[in-house]
Amino acid sequence: MILESRTPTADFAIADTPIGPFTALVDADGAVLASGWTADAENLRDLIHPTLRPAILRQRDSLGAVSKAVRDYHSGDLAAIDGVTVRQQSGPFLVHAWEVLRKIPAGAPVTYTEYAGLSGRPTATRAAANACARNAAALFVPCHRVLRTDGTLGGFRWGLPAKRWLLDHEAD
Repeated sequence: MILESRTPTADFAIADTPIGPFTALVDADGAVLASGWTADAENLRDLIHPTLRPAILRQRDSLGAVSKAVRDYHSGDLAAIDGVTVRQQSGPFLVHAWEVLRKIPAGAPVTYTEYAGLSGRPTATRAAANACARNAAALFVPCHRVLRTDGTLGGFRWGLPAKRWLLDHEAD
């Protein structure tokens, strides 16, 4: 579920993963505001919509259920990320498109064209690609599950080697 709210402070934690450090920022309710394979929480904060962007970041050793989901996913429990609440904001299409991304099953990637159709705009392939590019909550909103029409990886904010690892991990 993707919700909207404003939070002045966000907590973050960094986890070691097979593809490098993974940082998640959460609001006071524990909803993920931003996440990705980086140790730079400030960079992640900049990805958050201005109406949700926290003024203060506090590092924690753990974010409870969110940190557990990150560990469990990378250890092989691909469904561990599914129940984590995400809070992102933008226009209606992007918010809907991010919700659609959360429904793409692990191990069943789709093309940008298929994703556009699933999002209700079959001719809006560029808009679908934009939804992936503007997604601040990588992993929990699995934009890595979208490929080019020819089956190649396309882009990924966290690098194509990370995207390949994620897709291979989910294919096993």
